[in-house]
Amino acid sequence: MAHTQPGIPLLKDLTTDNITENVVAINSKCPDPRTRFIFERLVHHLHDFARETRLSTAEWETAVQFLTRTGKICSDTRQEFILLSDVLGLSLLVDSIDHPKPPTSTEGTVLGPFHAHGAENVASGDTISHDPEGEPLLVVCTVRDCQGNPLEDVEVDVWETDSKGFYDVQYADREGFDNRAILHSDSEGNFSFKAIVPVPYPIPGDGPVGDLLKALNRHIYRPSHMHFKFNKAGYDPLIT
Repeated sequence: MAHTQPGIPLLKDLTTDNITENVVAINSKCPDPRTRFIFERLVHHLHDFARETRLSTAEWETAVQFLTRTGKICSDTRQEFILLSDVLGLSLLVDSIDHPKPPTSTEGTVLGPFHAHGAENVASGDTISHDPEGEPLLVVCTVRDCQGNPLEDVEVDVWETDSKGFYDVQYADREGFDNRAILHSDSEGNFSFKAIVPVPYPIPGDGPVGDLLKALNRHIYRPSHMHFKFNKAGYDPLIT
């Protein structure tokens, strides 16, 4: 039965055909236009997904339990939701939408779940790794704009795993950072540092995202790589 209470949207008796418009109507009083728009589209897509897949109650409960486990395993040093976003391709999609790159720009990528704030500022040429088992590597880079001009004083946040394939923040008993640092480019856009050769490594497979990958018959390994995050006032940030 419809009601006429002031300030409350007119609602209908719920059916599978009108439940979406009812939820959208309930949310329509949100004062922020962007939030209202996002949740309107979210409700539409979620409901369409449920209808298209004929989602069962048991499947919905499994999904709720999965998300609950994902939240519970998160900590200050582990972000399972970012990991989930990464393996679903959502992180890269959002980054590509929010930070479109011109053809001459270095391709961007996701931040990943193991970036950490507060890394030590080091001078160009310094060592960022103290892993005695890692193969030494000298990294020499130049930062340029899309016209090829060198960029001075770019903040470069860099991080990688140790020789065993683990990031420093994955060690519960370790204090301080290793295999990560912050540098700045010089007047010619150059910077360098000593590190170790990156190694392939598995993403954490002991949590719900690991279980998801197993269910999808996907492996948990990532190819060897090193992360860079570039920041300079007046320029769009770059993660690569």
